Amino acid sequence: MSRRRSYDQYCSAARALDVVGDRWTLLIVRELLAGPRRYTDLHADLPGVSTDVLASRLKDMERDGLATRRRLPPPGAASVYEVTDRGRELLPVLQALGEWGQAELGERRPTDAVRAHWFALPLLRALEGEEGLVEVRLDEGVFHLFVGAGDGPVYGDGAAPAEPDARLALDVATCTALAQGEWGLRDAVRAGRIDVTGDGTLAKALREA
Repeated sequence: MSRRRSYDQYCSAARALDVVGDRWTLLIVRELLAGPRRYTDLHADLPGVSTDVLASRLKDMERDGLATRRRLPPPGAASVYEVTDRGRELLPVLQALGEWGQAELGERRPTDAVRAHWFALPLLRALEGEEGLVEVRLDEGVFHLFVGAGDGPVYGDGAAPAEPDARLALDVATCTALAQGEWGLRDAVRAGRIDVTGDGTLAKALREA
């Protein structure tokens, strides 16, 4: 493998950027926080990345201990990439970047791609202090959150794999307002911007807030 480029500065921030500062690396981590992903899935959910760059970044991430690759047993028989414990430690970094970037969102541009699960990390931040499995429904799609999870995936595409503790139905405008800090989660529920269903403790707490 090629030698990793370095800022050659004896500084922890510079060393961190040596590892994750290349274009696309942190967004690949964002995708892998959903659990094992095939190369084709990663490419589909990272619009704009070339196949060569994606392959190169994944190799770099394997080398740097951020991701691993394994072969699924039959009948899957496909290779998947997974985030390592070291890579998972970047979750609060991504959340902090998202919070810092709230002011940059503005109006959605005609060229902006969107995936429902890209709102997972802002919603996790909005649900900080809570615990449970949450299913989220947007017009753009469905995803689920493992709120308060200590390890493993923090979110996933599609419906919840088990009966969720709460189901949230909202639109992208409300998700954006939450991400930008214009609405608090419970304020949005009280205002009717988020429909909460389910019989779990979390659903009841959100409805009664």
